[in-house]
Amino acid sequence: MRNQTNRVAIIGGARIPFTKSFGHYSKVTNSDLLTASLDALISKYNLEGKKIDEVVLGTLFHYPNNWNWAREIVQNTSLDPHSPALFHARACGTSLDCSNTVAMKIATGQIECGIAGGSDTNSDVPLTIKRPLASKFIQLQRAKSFMGRLGMLFNINPLQLTQLLAPDVREPRTKKNMGDHTELTVQKWGITREAQDELALKSHQLAAKAYEEGFFDDLVFPFEDLSKDSIVRPSTNIEKLAKLGPAFEKSDKGTLTAGNSSAFTDGAASIFLSSEAYAKENDLAIESYFVDCQNAAFDYVQGEDLLLAPTVAVAKLLKRNNLTLQDFDFYEIHEAFAGQVLATLAAWESPEFCKDILELDRPLGSIDRNKLNTRGGSVAIGHPFAATGARVLAGASKILKENGGGRCLVSVCTAGGMGTAAIIEA
Repeated sequence: MRNQTNRVAIIGGARIPFTKSFGHYSKVTNSDLLTASLDALISKYNLEGKKIDEVVLGTLFHYPNNWNWAREIVQNTSLDPHSPALFHARACGTSLDCSNTVAMKIATGQIECGIAGGSDTNSDVPLTIKRPLASKFIQLQRAKSFMGRLGMLFNINPLQLTQLLAPDVREPRTKKNMGDHTELTVQKWGITREAQDELALKSHQLAAKAYEEGFFDDLVFPFEDLSKDSIVRPSTNIEKLAKLGPAFEKSDKGTLTAGNSSAFTDGAASIFLSSEAYAKENDLAIESYFVDCQNAAFDYVQGEDLLLAPTVAVAKLLKRNNLTLQDFDFYEIHEAFAGQVLATLAAWESPEFCKDILELDRPLGSIDRNKLNTRGGSVAIGHPFAATGARVLAGASKILKENGGGRCLVSVCTAGGMGTAAIIEA
């Protein structure tokens, strides 16, 4: 491997509007969503017919026959078909990790430019059958005679054909979903319902304001008669949020609601990165620079918080880059749940947590909340699992560009007790 340390430029991103699942995109495939996002990115940066050195794309749910899914997406577009593609998945951190893969290759000099992206939809998921029935169908396919196939057919109970299995977002090892785990987290950290609703309200207000100010005009591109994210609620208020019942824990202890949790969302996002030399040669304006990235994991099966692994990733990033938590002009923390964001902030402020878990002599401390998710977060905008990382990274990059410079910390929690964090600057 070449021993180079090239600066990695973020040129910018593009995505389609995010919308609630089982609605507007219900008749659109996952491949269509990501193809549309890449088409918008290609048009935005005049990449038609150009060879991209690496395209790294991911999703949580794709059909078995789409084993070469990322490559098929590239061939759906007007990119030069000689552009290689790589499939990648890390749950909700997928497209941020895709961006890191591209960035590392640019940094080491292996490539000069790359596209990262992700897409997910709950409206187009592969349905499977239980293993015993699948085994019978395999035997049916392998039968060498008509009578053999007929015999296998008679051996299949028709009722089994109705027992289709859909992808489940529950953790296989605990049988709990993210909401169940986060209820345990907010109870452990003493995060109140009121605090969660307040953060959710601010998320909607900031996202609505960003739309009013035109922030998303060159980030969100029309698709299927939608021109903006449909989940953002400019008219919501604290009273409306307070009336919502608990969505996971149904007892009096339940504080997570549909209002302070990210919704099941369909959507896709992508982002373009390059070396400084490539950007200069192709007259591309650089928005920001991808500085560093870190992954981490928690043993949630043994009781650690499912969605707090980014606390470790951030601590490692800060140490490696000789920074403090306060050395940032902006913070982009993915809002899987308002309670998970608040627990993350509380963990960084906790002397015990920082000593026992992060192995630090003192707490990382608090952040200026006015610098947090300043253009709205996932509670308001939505959370198509594999698309969120690219959405957050592209938004953060544009924020730095509009700010005239600065540094941003990006943090994304993921299923499986993992977390991905990154630093960008301009």
